[in-house]
Amino acid sequence: MLKGSVAANPDAYATGLEGWTHAPVAALREAVRSVDGLTEVIKWGHLVYLSNGPVLLIRAEEARIVFGYWRGQRLREMEPRLKPGGQYEMASVILKEGETIDPETVVALTRAAVALNADLGDPTKIPKKEKTR
Repeated sequence: MLKGSVAANPDAYATGLEGWTHAPVAALREAVRSVDGLTEVIKWGHLVYLSNGPVLLIRAEEARIVFGYWRGQRLREMEPRLKPGGQYEMASVILKEGETIDPETVVALTRAAVALNADLGDPTKIPKKEKTR
């Protein structure tokens, strides 16, 4: 969905979006950025937020937006649309055109995810035998 290749920085990523994904990504980004302690970067071609390791991602694609947390499986009680998948304890909400997630929920999830990384460390550094499902 980006014009050209990989965005040089988060602002370029957000402003480079075309079509329906622009407004929901902007809303997600605004809610996430209201939480203290996060660093916003471009990693793997999309928005990634770091605090003692990766916390969450926002990835706009043509037909969907992936909004995922590295420890999202531990957050499913807060947002039942978080579906497990991928490595670590990843879980993501898939948003399609016309779907949203409440900004207050995004803030609560993000604060909880930052706290988990503060308590448990970088989720990518956990030895495989200690990872949970």
